[in-house]
Amino acid sequence: MLIGQNIAVLGAGVAGLATARALALRGALVTVYEQSPAITEVGAGLQITPNGVAVLRGLGLDPAAHAMRSSGVRLIDGYMGAQILHLDFAKHKPDAAFLLFHRADLIDMLHEGARDIDVRIALSHTVADIHGDGDGVTIHFADGTTARHDIVIGADGLHSKLRPMLNGPAKPFFTGQTAWRATVPALGGEDAAAMVHVAAGRHVVSYPLRGGTMINIVAVEERDDWTEEGWHHTGDPAEMMTHFANFCPGIKALLSRVETVSRWGLFRHPVAARWHSDRTALVGDAAHPTLPFLAQGANMALEDAWVLADCLGKLPLEQALSAYQARRRARVVKVIEAANTNARNYHIKGATRLVGHAGLRLAGRVAGKRMVDKFAWLYDHDVTAD
Repeated sequence: MLIGQNIAVLGAGVAGLATARALALRGALVTVYEQSPAITEVGAGLQITPNGVAVLRGLGLDPAAHAMRSSGVRLIDGYMGAQILHLDFAKHKPDAAFLLFHRADLIDMLHEGARDIDVRIALSHTVADIHGDGDGVTIHFADGTTARHDIVIGADGLHSKLRPMLNGPAKPFFTGQTAWRATVPALGGEDAAAMVHVAAGRHVVSYPLRGGTMINIVAVEERDDWTEEGWHHTGDPAEMMTHFANFCPGIKALLSRVETVSRWGLFRHPVAARWHSDRTALVGDAAHPTLPFLAQGANMALEDAWVLADCLGKLPLEQALSAYQARRRARVVKVIEAANTNARNYHIKGATRLVGHAGLRLAGRVAGKRMVDKFAWLYDHDVTAD
């Protein structure tokens, strides 16, 4: 159904570039419109879990060549530095690929993959308005130019131009949490795992990138005030240190090496009620932003890209877009709820915290594989096999 279809994708992030390649592989003529003058990414890490790896492989890419393999997740007491729980992927899921990506490396791989099959990338194109009719969709750009396409896909993230056109305006609410993001050079010998140091009202996630040469850091704390969304705001490393001054020596030493840091407020957005119209659709954060506590934002975007292209490739247009939303919505809602639960559990306080950690230690000792398998519904799901 896609042979010769002229499709526009708004946004050249993970969602947009993956969607572009998935559509082009099925015969569509794809143009990606990106408002920035270049496709670049700041230094930051991403965890691509087996469900996302399955999509990248389905797209004919080799993700393992561009990332480190993760051995698991270690939940650690942020004050004492003692391990609470080890989700040992290397032992209990040895055939599953859990990858630690530098975001720029993932974008580069997807960008090259899109260009290799003649996806057109149009930079410095800021969308001003979008108008659809029975025969197609016209995109109006801020410079006064227009473009006409059969279908338009909104992969333009939290501040999507297309989402409010389908759903009306929505005001996100502040979760009461802010985060710092940074990278530092590795010292060598760090565990190839996601280390999650948890404390009352705070936690720090760290893991290696790029062959163990650098460490990705995300430090989250609860606070009452914040005004701006987005993670390109400059933070103060010294201020970050003061907010985590009661953490164990290992984390304090890690944070003391940070020279530049970005900071942002964590806002919760509702999952869009409408993901599509007759000739438009949303993918990734434009449809369903998620908090970063299950490392699934990029993975859900990859799944969206595959399923949308699959529906458009197999069904008439009047059925395809509704089928896409039907196949995806319940799963992303479940993922977002699980991420929200992690956000609460990481920051529990008082006696509840002590009891909860004791229970996790016991469960990890006597049922380590069962603890890993609790997430089989997430990691083992392969949309390319649906």
